[in-house]
Amino acid sequence: MNKCFAASLLLATALGSLRGQDVPPEQSPPPTPTVPVPALAPGSLESRSADWKSVLPNIIEDQPKIYGFPVQLAHGRHWAPTLAFLALTAGFIASDPYTAPYFRNTTAFHGFNKAFSSTNTSLMIAAAPISILATGLIRNDHYERSTALLAGEALADVEILDEVLKLSTRRARPIGIAPGMNFSDNWWESGEDSFPSGHTIAAFAVATVISRRYPHQKWVPWVAYGLATAIAFSRVTLSAHYVGDVFVGAALGYFVSRFAVLRQ
Repeated sequence: MNKCFAASLLLATALGSLRGQDVPPEQSPPPTPTVPVPALAPGSLESRSADWKSVLPNIIEDQPKIYGFPVQLAHGRHWAPTLAFLALTAGFIASDPYTAPYFRNTTAFHGFNKAFSSTNTSLMIAAAPISILATGLIRNDHYERSTALLAGEALADVEILDEVLKLSTRRARPIGIAPGMNFSDNWWESGEDSFPSGHTIAAFAVATVISRRYPHQKWVPWVAYGLATAIAFSRVTLSAHYVGDVFVGAALGYFVSRFAVLRQ
């Protein structure tokens, strides 16, 4: 079995085991609280759930939240992070003509590219929610099933957004730029679809759902976001995308999952 795919399966299996550890065994006496434990508030880390019937309505309900974001800006909300995001995006896109030729010409990442090929990374992205769903079905664990379905909802949301942006920008991929041609002149080319990175936006969408659904396991975000970052980097080393493409994909995957899907 491919090592990268196996790593994703091990992560999902470990999460299933850890979820079971969140509840003390029946024979252990429950701890006596010294203060009342408040109920989970709407939008808290564990308050959102999903089932098979709610996934499609949730995806439809998410769309106004995603595409209506400019309305929130018009009301004076979220200006600081939006300006930071736009500034970083502009900076990375400005650097793309200088970084893309290096990754196109180097052989330093041959082994890494073989392990993190397009096919392998697609399997890695799919492995986590599928494995969590299977574990939830076997264990009859509603929380795990909800986590997997929310990850699926996030994937659907970001894939729709990814296609909208690709159709709007038509950026040529680095690997499609002929030798000696200008890497700056790569926007609005017929049939091209580099911006943003689809693998990256999907990887960070899944990583965000998993990380925020298991907040008490400190290692989970490191592993989830670490794998997502490796996938994003592979899109650059393979010359499938520019650094600007993967930065925007990572940011959008995070924001869509956290604010539209998990609604935190």
